[in-house]
Amino acid sequence: MNRYLNRDRAAIAAALVAPVVAAAILLPLRSSWSNTNVALVLVVVVVAVAAIGNRVAGALAAVPAAAWFGFFFTVPYERFAIRSPADVTTGLTGLLNLTQCRFEYGSLLGRPPRLEPDGTVMIGRHRWEVERWGLPSEEIELRTFGNGQYYGRFMMSAKPGSRPSLQARLVAVTLADQVGRALATGQVVRSDD
Repeated sequence: MNRYLNRDRAAIAAALVAPVVAAAILLPLRSSWSNTNVALVLVVVVVAVAAIGNRVAGALAAVPAAAWFGFFFTVPYERFAIRSPADVTTGLTGLLNLTQCRFEYGSLLGRPPRLEPDGTVMIGRHRWEVERWGLPSEEIELRTFGNGQYYGRFMMSAKPGSRPSLQARLVAVTLADQVGRALATGQVVRSDD
């Protein structure tokens, strides 16, 4: 039993340290690598942390991975600021293996499949098993909230057979949350990208 406790402690420590170390290693490559590649490397780090530990460690690693991605690899650099939701669409496209991603401001129309805050995908009231069936073929929404207020949603189309891990989906949710917080504080320039 002590062995499992030590492994979980190591995973928690790795969850806090590994994303910032990976971001620091990738920083010199910022001008030559696309944000998609950087996001994928950070997802691999999150998945590795989850593999040595548990889901809690993976979810914990997703938060700093998303934060350091935003800080080091999205414009404006070295600030926890997002100028527009379009700054996040590139990270989401690579992260979830999408063909298309756009942000819609305003009211909700229709009932598309939805990526929930816990990383699950829901179609109506039914849970869609992403690991088994991949992402749904129709557009999937990822809602954005800030200070409890709805601001909009990312509408995403997945490549056929795309099966992003739970950790990748949690990173996507974290990025959407950062957009919501930025919109709530007025740090985002509204555009129709």
